[in-house]
Amino acid sequence: MSICTAFTEMLSVRHPIVSAPMGGAAGGALAAAVGAGGGLGLVGGGRGDRVQVERELRLVTENATAPWGIGFQTWSVDRATVEHALSFGPAAMLLSFGDPTPLAAVVREAGVRLIIQVTDTEEARCALDVGADVLVAQGSDAGGHCSAEGIGTLSFVPTVVDLAGDVPVLAAGGIADGRAIAAALALGAAGVMIGTRFQATHEALVSAELSKTLVDAVGADTELNRTLDIARGAPWPHEYPARTLRNAFLDRWRGRDEELRADAAALREYREAEAREDFAVAPVWAGQAVDRVTSIESATELVGVLAEETDAALRRITRREN
Repeated sequence: MSICTAFTEMLSVRHPIVSAPMGGAAGGALAAAVGAGGGLGLVGGGRGDRVQVERELRLVTENATAPWGIGFQTWSVDRATVEHALSFGPAAMLLSFGDPTPLAAVVREAGVRLIIQVTDTEEARCALDVGADVLVAQGSDAGGHCSAEGIGTLSFVPTVVDLAGDVPVLAAGGIADGRAIAAALALGAAGVMIGTRFQATHEALVSAELSKTLVDAVGADTELNRTLDIARGAPWPHEYPARTLRNAFLDRWRGRDEELRADAAALREYREAEAREDFAVAPVWAGQAVDRVTSIESATELVGVLAEETDAALRRITRREN
């Protein structure tokens, strides 16, 4: 069984399911496992740490049996790192969070499919102008960084689909089961990109404790904040806060970001607790669909489960229409 869309045909994968390039979680093993299941796995290149990127790219090239890709945070990565990553032969590269113009031509000239994640219509138009092969429409339901002014995935995806014309669009944000994938396809998307659900897999670069935290969480436990980026010294652009699980540190500092920025003792305390992976302090990136993360499983098997759920949901819709 396969689910054929314009995206699956373009990338030569069986299912229109992409694992998000989550920095610190999406390594080469996860990308290879997603590919083995019939989806497209993306290595998380993050801010372009060359040592980390090369380690994970070597791992995926040694183990992948299907197309794979890599994603970078556009605001922080340089051309040399992108060119180095392209030398490993990915099928696709995703650029997100920032102006893709300086790097888009580098990717396209390498013959690699250019995927650009967008969080508003202005970013979508820019992505189309620079020749994106695929857009990812990320709604504010998403875990991790997203737009401060963003709208929900259900509302945002059709707008981007209408703007994109023949360019395939992937939906992202709040998608963690086959029903949500079927809904995205019904909205006109050619597939989905999923983050939180793939964090809770055996191949993800996260601890067992973090995985259990995700399994125990519900969507109402999440909130958008800049506080944890300030605490960990991550210089993210102001327009991209992050959705994380609430914790004691956020409760203590909510609404006091500028005060926290100037409190050296609090910052030192935070970093010591983060190093211990104390989740009363450290961030757990999670989207509003975290309720549907109920177990830890193989990423390869998860792709198959998601595809079967999607097929079942689409069949139910068809029966009702008939």
